Amino acid sequence: MRIGFLIILLSCLCSSVSAQSPGPQTVPDFTVVKHSWTKERINWEGDPFGGPVENFEDMRRRRVDERRVERARGSGNTAEAAKVEREMRSEQIIKTRPPAPPRYAFLYKVSLRNNATKTIKAIDWDYIFFSGNTQTETGHLEFTSEEKIGPGKTKELNVMARHPPAKTVSVYALDKTERQGLDGQVVIMRLEYTDGSIWQRP
Repeated sequence: MRIGFLIILLSCLCSSVSAQSPGPQTVPDFTVVKHSWTKERINWEGDPFGGPVENFEDMRRRRVDERRVERARGSGNTAEAAKVEREMRSEQIIKTRPPAPPRYAFLYKVSLRNNATKTIKAIDWDYIFFSGNTQTETGHLEFTSEEKIGPGKTKELNVMARHPPAKTVSVYALDKTERQGLDGQVVIMRLEYTDGSIWQRP
């Protein structure tokens, strides 16, 4: 009788421990298909190395000012002629002023496939950059994209930012070698679904 009681007691204790133990963590069913980044020129207004080009309106205005100078001189009004000439020189200086240095923004992309049975409505994702040689982290950017991705669907998320992937990448110059030794990885940090449920990376 006593043995039977002990067996029942042990069985109850085991059931209690099993019920209190945390179950396996739910992992969202998604796939990072691909990711990339590109450098985009901003405030582009033609060839920055080209000289000033006189368009039709500039030429017409220059001829008008030249005639004003001629009329002022012909009438003996040297003060008016000198004033118009100063204005013309000032205008020419502005037009021939060297262009501002080029500046670049950065377009970050990630393609995400939703393999779950519910729709994603917002994604927090980090783009982490590190040296391919030392595996040292050299850049870490955090993004939030409010994009709906239905079950079984793939969508490309795009974010334009002024921050470069790493300090070694210039925002003022285009260098074909700056990608060398720079690797990147996208990590999904948080997913919010249309049914109100949320997954958060621990």
